[in-house]
Amino acid sequence: MGNKLTGKVALVTGGSRGIGKGIVLELAREGATVIINYKQDSNSAQKTLELVKKLGGYGECYKADVSSYSECKVMISNIIKKYGKIDVLVNNAGISKIGLFIDAKQEDWDNILNINLKGVFNCSHNVVIHMLHKGVGSIINISSMWGNVGASCEVIYSASKGGINSFTKALAKELGPSNIRVNAVSPGVIDTEMNSWMCKEDREELMEEIPLCRFGQCIDIGKAVVFLASDDSNYITGQIITIDGGMI
Repeated sequence: MGNKLTGKVALVTGGSRGIGKGIVLELAREGATVIINYKQDSNSAQKTLELVKKLGGYGECYKADVSSYSECKVMISNIIKKYGKIDVLVNNAGISKIGLFIDAKQEDWDNILNINLKGVFNCSHNVVIHMLHKGVGSIINISSMWGNVGASCEVIYSASKGGINSFTKALAKELGPSNIRVNAVSPGVIDTEMNSWMCKEDREELMEEIPLCRFGQCIDIGKAVVFLASDDSNYITGQIITIDGGMI
């Protein structure tokens, strides 16, 4: 166990599995109390919480849909009532859908934007009010390398992540004078269940496009989030840190 985040309370949206799980575990490893937000998969959330406890950490699971402003408001209010504060907000919850833009439906646009982008607004808007009173805080948004450059067959997803990047830069400028830092982590290809559909040949072909010749691990994103949440980065705000093995 480290101590970079001892005494801090962190909320991680979509924290039950994948990159979110990796972030939760690294925050807990550095001493943060971690609230694991999830929408549906309570089993995965509980398993992640068990791993937090095995590390000697402390946390809890909280079910809420980040696309709902009212649910976010209640969640954040309840966390602050219980713990007295939220020091770190990690907006990680997100979904994607691969397919041609011409085949996309209006519901696809609504679903992806409501979770990926509106969810960031919903949680940030409710947390910032509290952070302004405290005069300190760190918001970390999980974007994507496709938010930087765009991806064919992931147009809506790319748009949502590009929106997160601009949101991050703009909010950082607005909240800087209040000592609240806002940054984003922009992952490349990370080895999670989301990529499990690829066959061995697909994986090898994709790795050839990555200068480091391998997929990233969830821990790589988790460690970057710890850095941005800690005092090690106290002069860093408004940045999009891309972690993609040099792919773009």
